[in-house]
Amino acid sequence: MAVVTKTPLGEPVTRSGVAQSIHDSLVIARRNLIRMTRIPEMILFGVIQPVMFVVLFTYVFGGSMTVGGSTDSGVYKDFLMAGIFAQTVTFATAGSAAGIADDMQKGLIDRFRSLPMARGAVLTGRTVADLAQTAITMFVLAVVALLVGWRTGSADSTSVARVAAGFGLLLLLGYAFTWIGALIGLSVRTPEAATSGGIIWLFPVTFISNAFVDSSRMTPWVRHIAEWNPFSATVQAARVLFGNPGVVQSDAWPMQHPVWASLIWSGVIIVIFRALAVRKYLRATG
Repeated sequence: MAVVTKTPLGEPVTRSGVAQSIHDSLVIARRNLIRMTRIPEMILFGVIQPVMFVVLFTYVFGGSMTVGGSTDSGVYKDFLMAGIFAQTVTFATAGSAAGIADDMQKGLIDRFRSLPMARGAVLTGRTVADLAQTAITMFVLAVVALLVGWRTGSADSTSVARVAAGFGLLLLLGYAFTWIGALIGLSVRTPEAATSGGIIWLFPVTFISNAFVDSSRMTPWVRHIAEWNPFSATVQAARVLFGNPGVVQSDAWPMQHPVWASLIWSGVIIVIFRALAVRKYLRATG
């Protein structure tokens, strides 16, 4: 009599370490994306703030700003948009911090910890979901920017690939900063504290930069800080790739090689703060 051996239906699939980590991270990312669709206010309010910045800076401050010796509001409008895009992706840090702090407070992180999941997958999944939300916000903001008159450079100097690369660098910076938000969210006790802690340090980072004004007109010591600011490197790179005015002429290496500087800064931030956040996560749930 023949014996038939059947594989139990509930038997887990064996994966390599990297494959398991990617799978678990995507599962968590999917969970967070589904949650976002059920709370549309999260996306709505995330879009409203940058749109307000575009309108206010364009129509309130545009006529009084000087870019490259020109006071034309249209020139400032094109100069401004790279800074607004960069500010938008970095301000998503506060949402990441608050979301992780909320999960910690509700005990959801402890539930994830009881499952056979890859180390760090909870945080990676969260940051990937936040990146997807930021990309949606960026798309809406780009449409609004086009409606108010923002344009990239001429077709001869700016291709679709270069524009896409500019947005790619902006999203990479935003992803890097969400790891800072993850560390903040794991370090505080309440979502309210995470929101404050996730945004307060962003103001000097975004305003001591070349995002809204020409950094060459700043006080020398402030200008040096702005030129070596990771945020400024990405803004400069975006302006170069978009073909927009206001590309600062400076001896500082990040301003001379903004694309490489942006990639390096974002990579360093991801490596350092991911390691710190995962370490904090393991200690907080250990």
